[in-house]
Amino acid sequence: IRDSVEFIKEVAKLGCMLLDKIYYVVERLEGDYAYLRREEGDAPEEAKCVARALLPAEIAEGSRLLYEMMEYTQIE
Repeated sequence: IRDSVEFIKEVAKLGCMLLDKIYYVVERLEGDYAYLRREEGDAPEEAKCVARALLPAEIAEGSRLLYEMMEYTQIE
């Protein structure tokens, strides 16, 4: 039973993460990939590599993106 409770807590935590809004800036574009830097956060993180096919076609270096519900949207 204890394992079941822990499992349910982990699934709930993952579900909340799907609903979070995360803001990124396109740091650089290299061929079929874009490197995104998270806007907020205390410690600098390594840039996230994302296939450009998953991103809006009109992005450029410096574009701001919103990641929500497993989808990227260009903002501003």
